[in-house]
Amino acid sequence: MITMNDIIQDGHPTLREVAKEVPLPASEEDKKILHSLLEYVKNSQDPEIAAKYGLRSGIGLAAPQINVSKRMIGVHVTDEKGKLYSYALFNPKIISHSVEKTYLTGGEGCLSVDQDIPGFVPRYARITVKGTTLEGEEVKIRLKGLPAVVFQHEIDHLDGIMFYDYINKENPFQEPENAFPYER
Repeated sequence: MITMNDIIQDGHPTLREVAKEVPLPASEEDKKILHSLLEYVKNSQDPEIAAKYGLRSGIGLAAPQINVSKRMIGVHVTDEKGKLYSYALFNPKIISHSVEKTYLTGGEGCLSVDQDIPGFVPRYARITVKGTTLEGEEVKIRLKGLPAVVFQHEIDHLDGIMFYDYINKENPFQEPENAFPYER
């Protein structure tokens, strides 16, 4: 089980590396790592388990955040209609996206960044992601709203990009061009 001690913090070199593709079919070790990413985000959202193990609540976690430079993410998030998006994916890729952008009005946070970094993070409003599940099935997922933002945040980790890299340095709360606000 992953704990907060396993999550590396901002400044660690692994967070800035481009992670390697996972050879498929995945090894048992890679399957175990991927499963533990999803397990962490699920556990972190359960108040009893989170309190017992001192887990900081999260909705997504990428393998580089536990110092494993491989293309794997776990996401467990609901959209504004209450639909659950719970995925553990090998080699996730954004295969298409909207021209229109969005941003979370409250900004973004990250389990690897302890301090609050205020500012708007422009993201695509709608994306389609392709990846491979733990069972080895290739999936294509259409996303919008919060789930789309979360998948982009986690996939960025696989490319060594941090959310605050997108924040306008001169004016952090300047509305991104061609973007609409998303209230969480």
